[in-house]
Amino acid sequence: MSRHVDINSPEEVLDFVAKKQVSEARKEVIMNCYANYCRWKGLPFVKPRYRRVKRLPFIPLENEIDMLISALPRKISVFCQLIKETGARPGEAWNLKWTDINPHNNTITINNPEKNSNPRVIKVSSALISRILCLPRKTEWIFKPNPRAKLKTLARKFQRSRKQISAELHNPRIQKISFITFRHFKATMEYHKTKDILHVKEMLGHASIQSTLIYTHLVDFDNNEWISKTAKTLKEACKLIEAGFEYVCDFNGVKIFRKRK
Repeated sequence: MSRHVDINSPEEVLDFVAKKQVSEARKEVIMNCYANYCRWKGLPFVKPRYRRVKRLPFIPLENEIDMLISALPRKISVFCQLIKETGARPGEAWNLKWTDINPHNNTITINNPEKNSNPRVIKVSSALISRILCLPRKTEWIFKPNPRAKLKTLARKFQRSRKQISAELHNPRIQKISFITFRHFKATMEYHKTKDILHVKEMLGHASIQSTLIYTHLVDFDNNEWISKTAKTLKEACKLIEAGFEYVCDFNGVKIFRKRK
């Protein structure tokens, strides 16, 4: 609140929030907090209703995400790749400890879930595990330099690098990619691959399936181009799967894989 607003005057607060240049969703959050304050102080207050404007999240092409990840500074690059492969919330990734990484079976355990979700174990690529293990071990956390470090510090560094990369690649769409975009991308790709909405719900840690259903219609995959690869051996097939390719069929003794551009 502004210092010019008497917070013990609901009329002044209502007028201030009504004129504030923020989204309806933000106003709703402010009013929820103020309603709690009024109950505590015993002030008469009728909370106004705000109509949230629903927006679909931005889903970039995978090559845009991969170009950004490859060009970012190492620590931020690993952080983004981790969210891309696990679908973890940025805060969940930020709080990961070295003990949450299992290099023997290439899994990462989310032991500190956010928003009342459940802990979960997620399979990732051996390439990601290798990149994580190459980071310096200075604290018990993988990314946090100390217990009081804030995620927003890493986010600001990411934003500066993203702006420069976007300009160098002449692609303004990269400027729209945030930490949460990697989570949205993972959810969209996982639903496209499995068509199992309950699996996606568990992977994301959603408390309600209503939050997951949005990913069932985010991208029209029928109109996208694909990269095709073939594998003759089990080792080649495993590498393609770890790189995000999906199996299509066998032809003339080779296995054919594809991945969306």
